[in-house]
Amino acid sequence: MMPHSPERQIITPVGSGATIAYALRLATLNFKALRWSILKTRKPPALVSLCLGIIGKHLDDIIEDLDVLTGFPTDIKMAITAIARRRKLLNDDVIIALAESSWEILDLSDSEVTDIGLLKVIEICNNVRAMDISCCSNITSFGVSELVKHCHRLEILRWGGCPRSEHTARSSLNILKPTLNNVEEDSWEELDTTEIVHGAQSLRWLVWPKIDKDSLECLSMECPRIIVNPKPSLFGHKGIDIPKSALPGVPLDDFVVEDIDPKTWVTPGSRLRTTQPVLSSIELPIAERFRLAFVERDARMAPKRAKNARQRQRRAVRDWLTTSTSAKSIALAAQMSKNLHTL
Repeated sequence: MMPHSPERQIITPVGSGATIAYALRLATLNFKALRWSILKTRKPPALVSLCLGIIGKHLDDIIEDLDVLTGFPTDIKMAITAIARRRKLLNDDVIIALAESSWEILDLSDSEVTDIGLLKVIEICNNVRAMDISCCSNITSFGVSELVKHCHRLEILRWGGCPRSEHTARSSLNILKPTLNNVEEDSWEELDTTEIVHGAQSLRWLVWPKIDKDSLECLSMECPRIIVNPKPSLFGHKGIDIPKSALPGVPLDDFVVEDIDPKTWVTPGSRLRTTQPVLSSIELPIAERFRLAFVERDARMAPKRAKNARQRQRRAVRDWLTTSTSAKSIALAAQMSKNLHTL
């Protein structure tokens, strides 16, 4: 019979000191097994990601010759754009040189891109579905107007974040509202729908973290199909799945650089920021899922309960006015005094 390895022997300890030593021994063995399993499952980065990391570290020298960047494939250009944005190197010249017509997302947040650069980019990327212009202090309401006018498939828009961008968001609120124009033709069949309706017709999700109460009420009343600041939920929003690009805590271009070393865009003196992952329904216990479902349903039903309470209060006041003689006399006296003041 083969002798057992010393690491595989399990001896029942006696006494408190032996118990502690036994626990430490088991913890050490478990840690070694866990580390070995992590090393086995961890995949090495792809060669393309390693090359992009090297390019990103020297991007400030490379962008001086933008003709070099124009020859890269589409996915490589998108990754370089994401790195340039994180390194505070994204401006009009860089984004115009890298833009591709096949892009469906465009993250310009916290960059030096202006209205001029935005206009040229949306002429190229007219099929964009998600756009982030938050903290872009050089983009004004004119740029937002041109964005809505040319990007007819835009579904997700992020803005705000800094004082100038907040001002641009408030002044551009009317641009998102649907408006009708007077168009004359010989027959209604000859009318072009793009000439009749203006506004962000395809927009469904608006990420504006510091939205004021008046703007939120205005959007809720005049643009009810635009969902503002959706919250992560296991059950979506009113049965609609929330796209990851519409979640405020997730960078729009995060998936582009997920395999690239974050040290690539860390500048000297800055601190690397990490985003909190959103837990999926599989990672949450079933009791927690039921609790979240109850809390979400309670929050969804709160406006309806308040509305029913107001209706019951108005009904009670109306019944009191119709049945109580004192209430009728008070109402008649108030009406007579009002008539006397008008004479």
